[in-house]
Amino acid sequence: MTDVTTSNMPTQQKSRLQLAIRKPGFVIGVIIIGFSTLLAIMPGVFSPYDPNLIDYVAVRQPPSLAHPFGTDMLGRDTLSRVIHAYTVNMQMAVLATVFALTIGVTVGALVGYYRGVADMIFGRVVDAIITFPFLVLVIAVVAALGPGLINMYIAITLVGWVYYARLMRAEVIAQMGNEYASAGIVMGYSDRRIIFRHLLPNAITPIVVYWMTDMALAILLGSSLGYLGLGAQPPQAEWGVLIAEGRSFITTSWWLSLMPGIAIVITGLGFSLLGDGLADLLRPRG
Repeated sequence: MTDVTTSNMPTQQKSRLQLAIRKPGFVIGVIIIGFSTLLAIMPGVFSPYDPNLIDYVAVRQPPSLAHPFGTDMLGRDTLSRVIHAYTVNMQMAVLATVFALTIGVTVGALVGYYRGVADMIFGRVVDAIITFPFLVLVIAVVAALGPGLINMYIAITLVGWVYYARLMRAEVIAQMGNEYASAGIVMGYSDRRIIFRHLLPNAITPIVVYWMTDMALAILLGSSLGYLGLGAQPPQAEWGVLIAEGRSFITTSWWLSLMPGIAIVITGLGFSLLGDGLADLLRPRG
């Protein structure tokens, strides 16, 4: 039976991929995130100017052919700064979530498998953390550690792993009711093999989908902290910092805050569409 199922996997994966490609939302999400990743890796190729080049002759000029996104209060090209901010904000999307993902998935898988005292302790920890709003806890931790990207990643990881762990725990418990899990125990497989080679691969799909959505939220959160002065610090180009710099000129130089705001919305939309497409792609089919 195992051989037959394995032999059918390439065909099933191909049909799922064809189905996902037919969905406009998934394709748009892939294009947005693919292009965003390209901008993050090679911003200098796409930006027309040095993002930190000061030109007092071109202070707060509106959008034009020379400066499609206008210039800021120091004459810096807004388009170049928005493009270079992709490096920081896409880094936020990954680093602010990958550690929480790794810790949460590991803890959730272990707790869901062993249950008992570990599950009881985990429940108390979860209750203590989710009692407070996520953003309030992150701001409190960052305020205690000090502003900066590294401390922001630490704060988000300390709070965010719980949500991955809860989801993974529930999925592992559900998978434990399947025959393959009981068969592994009867055949004498080690706990490590059962958890990480059998349960986790079958329970990971909702985690991957949630991760895509969480990366969009991480960009929004990182930009919010940058706006408040707790994330990236000027003169570093980051969307939240750019919006904060333009708030004093919102009535006269609207492009300073609007352009990075649009970048946040488009990138967040890309992650959301990609997550929805992956949900369809990875959803079990009868």
